Amino acid sequence: MTDHPVEHGIYVDADACPVKAEILKVAQRHGLPVIFVANSGLRPSRDPMVRHVIVSNSFDAADNWIAERVGHGDIVVTADIPLASRCVQAGALVTGPTGRIFDNGNIGMASAMRDLGQHLRETGESKGYNAAFSPRDRSRFLEALEQLCRRVTA
Repeated sequence: MTDHPVEHGIYVDADACPVKAEILKVAQRHGLPVIFVANSGLRPSRDPMVRHVIVSNSFDAADNWIAERVGHGDIVVTADIPLASRCVQAGALVTGPTGRIFDNGNIGMASAMRDLGQHLRETGESKGYNAAFSPRDRSRFLEALEQLCRRVTA
C-alpha cells in the first residue's frame, strides 16, 4: 500500500479505539474510506474502503502518521488530546470515541485540562481513573460521527 493520503477519509487512532465497528457502519453509509492506524495488528478487512496501517512501536508513531496526512475534509477519531490538537490545526474534523467533538473553540481548554490532570496524577493528588466506556458514550459517538460525515459529504 502507498502512503499517500486518501481524499476525505476517516483516520482512526486504532490501538485502543472502542468504536471501530461503529466507524465502519457510518463510513459505509456515507461512502467514506476508513484508515485504521495502529502499532499492533488489526483484524484485516476485505472491504476495499478500509485500509490498515501498522506503524512502528515508537512513541507517537501512529499519532505522527495521522497528523502528517490529515487536512481539510478529513475526519479523525482519537482519544489522544495532543493528536486531536494537531489534527484540528491541520483543518480536520475531530471526535473522541465518546462523541466529544474537538475544534478551534475547545481544543485549547481540552489540552489545558489534560495537562492539569497529568500534573495532578504525577503529584499524587489524583488517582487518574477513567470512567468506563458506556452505551451512552457509544450513542454520543455515533451522533457525533454522523454529524461530521454529513459535513464532509455535503
